[in-house]
Amino acid sequence: MESGLTAYALGPEEGEALWFFGTLLLFKATAEQTGGRLCLADQRGRRGVATPLHRQPADDETFVVLEGELRFSLDGQGPIVAGPGMTVHVPAGVPHAFAVTSEAARWLDLTTPNHETFFRAAGEPAPERTLPPDIPPDMAKVGAAAKQSGVEILGPPPSIDD
Repeated sequence: MESGLTAYALGPEEGEALWFFGTLLLFKATAEQTGGRLCLADQRGRRGVATPLHRQPADDETFVVLEGELRFSLDGQGPIVAGPGMTVHVPAGVPHAFAVTSEAARWLDLTTPNHETFFRAAGEPAPERTLPPDIPPDMAKVGAAAKQSGVEILGPPPSIDD
């Protein structure tokens, strides 16, 4: 066993909670907990939550949809509609965006410790384990977080009705 790492188990509502880009994000595995290997986040969002088109030159991301439906735009491909049980992998450097198209959705996001830095810088501690107020994200804060962690914002979010 590697020094400083401890086995643990978390329930569905456990884990450090952030309000991030219109979602409730629960950290299930952080860089600190995994010896810098990965970050696993459980995210929940309501219809209309959408990321801008962006890319992370150094960070892979893998999404697993648990509930609801997400519509992904991947590097010029037509929309990919992902429902429960579907996995979408985005290699480092690939432009992508997604939007929640069902009334609500829940998904896992497996990514890198560097992308965890982005989540933390762009988000804020959740005062309660509920979805954040339905207000637009602070794009100045998101832009600063993106610059700090190497995320490149390329364009507006996808429409949920395309």
